[in-house]
Amino acid sequence: MIEKAWIPSYPPGVTEDIEMSEYPSIREIFERSCERFAENTAFSNLGTSLSYGRLNALTRDFAAYLQSLPGMKKGDRVALMMPNTLQYPIAMLGVIRAGFVVVNVNPMYTPTELEHQLRDSGAKVIVIIENFAHTLEKVLQNTPVEHIVVNSLGEMHGFFKRLLLNFVVRHVKKLVPAFNLQGTLTFRNALKIGQRHELKSINLSHDDLAFLQYTGGTTGVAKGAMLTHGNIVANLQQASAWLSQDIEEGKEIAITALPMYHIFCLTANILVFIKVGGHCLLITDPRDMKGFVRLLSSVPFTALTGVNTLFNGLLNTPGFDKVDFSHVKLCLGGGAAIEPAVADRWKKVTGTRLSEAYGLTECSPAVCINPLHEEYNGSIGLPVPSTLVSIRDDNFNELPVGQEGELCVKGPQVMRGYWNKPRETAEILTQDGWLKTGDIAYMNDGGYFYITDRKKDMILVSGFNVYPKEIEAVATLHPGVYEAAAVGVPDSKTGEAVKLFVVKKDETLTIEAIVEHCRKHMTAYKIPRHVEFVSDLPKSPVGKVLRRELRDMERKKLADAKAAAQ
Repeated sequence: MIEKAWIPSYPPGVTEDIEMSEYPSIREIFERSCERFAENTAFSNLGTSLSYGRLNALTRDFAAYLQSLPGMKKGDRVALMMPNTLQYPIAMLGVIRAGFVVVNVNPMYTPTELEHQLRDSGAKVIVIIENFAHTLEKVLQNTPVEHIVVNSLGEMHGFFKRLLLNFVVRHVKKLVPAFNLQGTLTFRNALKIGQRHELKSINLSHDDLAFLQYTGGTTGVAKGAMLTHGNIVANLQQASAWLSQDIEEGKEIAITALPMYHIFCLTANILVFIKVGGHCLLITDPRDMKGFVRLLSSVPFTALTGVNTLFNGLLNTPGFDKVDFSHVKLCLGGGAAIEPAVADRWKKVTGTRLSEAYGLTECSPAVCINPLHEEYNGSIGLPVPSTLVSIRDDNFNELPVGQEGELCVKGPQVMRGYWNKPRETAEILTQDGWLKTGDIAYMNDGGYFYITDRKKDMILVSGFNVYPKEIEAVATLHPGVYEAAAVGVPDSKTGEAVKLFVVKKDETLTIEAIVEHCRKHMTAYKIPRHVEFVSDLPKSPVGKVLRRELRDMERKKLADAKAAAQ
């Protein structure tokens, strides 16, 4: 039982505390759903569906294949590098059932980013879609990977559709660059091998690791947040409690457009809807907005999760105003703040509310959610059950209602720490279990929390964390750069965009050269959208770059421009 003084006024039907003992691991949640909803559709993609019964068999086979690999033992890491395809949930749940740890990898990573994550996690196996196998080829020899499973976009579809999809992807759209990886195995062959092996029973408990979910944390380069089975079970119980009055087991259809390797989609879509026997409809390429709208028009979906940029993109796509939202029970926004203008227009166009939630990778991720039946209010909502949220000053003293400070979280969903990084863990986790989020917020009299700023320098681009140190480290590798500083600036499409301030070492250096250099080392959302050359950077007396001054300077420019326009 959590301390009564911290418990907010919950919406009707939501209990103060969750029951953790009901499920000892994620595996039990999945296996119970497969038993209860065997005939129901679990996942569909590009017109092909998998029932829970079929998913149960396929994940069993993939788990048995992984266990059959020489040297693999409980707790070993398996990297997954795929977009939203049917083979992702098969692989992910197979890893969990086998007793191993999932390492989710952004398929758009550059060789530098991929090498770091594989080396840091110690992944022995990687499951990768062929479109990005050329990236792995460049760094494989520098990683601990011993086994490679390569799959294709058409992998889990029927024979003729598989041939057609793969032909188009490989030869028409030319989306599969040439690669040369020795000793690989196709996903379908891995499943066939698994069919011939027994799936050994592995004891799993709340204390066992389930995911190494990479994030920059509150500062710095990517670190692996250690999320245990208990962390994820807690967040699924918390989400289920919040949705219990609205979600009907075995009847929901959730549009899954956000990438499954991201913690928001992984928990809020995949695992939450598996728990209730729902149908996750996977969108492989949500950037094709016209195709996305056509699909929405053809399915009586009941839930849609997204980020502000996705909602805004849909609103600005022809035909979206004709989509039928009469079955929809949940439109949930997270990853980045929902803009009031987007929330207002969404309500007018669809007749449904955008409910804003707040979380972070280190919390599996949900911390706060707005009650689903309340109008948009600009807050991040109320803490989910069994969760303490407190506003603290720099000395970790609790602040009163209405006063701004750092938002801190305590609950069963908070990670164990960062993988092999005790110093970084100690900086963010107190000894008694409080997580310092780095976000500045306040609580109003009703117990609702409002984010106002960031204590740290993180930049939030379309819901993805971007860390200035990483951008600066890459930029200063260019021989023409003397020093650099990165900050976030407002962007109408992505919420924030990266702006890079550069002091030249070579006077012939161009903005184009800087951007091209960054493109070689970082995935697309991290690349600076704006570059400005300056004679020097603002610094403290000890030489620390003052990014806040750069942000303030940008805000003043924006305010002056607005004033001039008026």
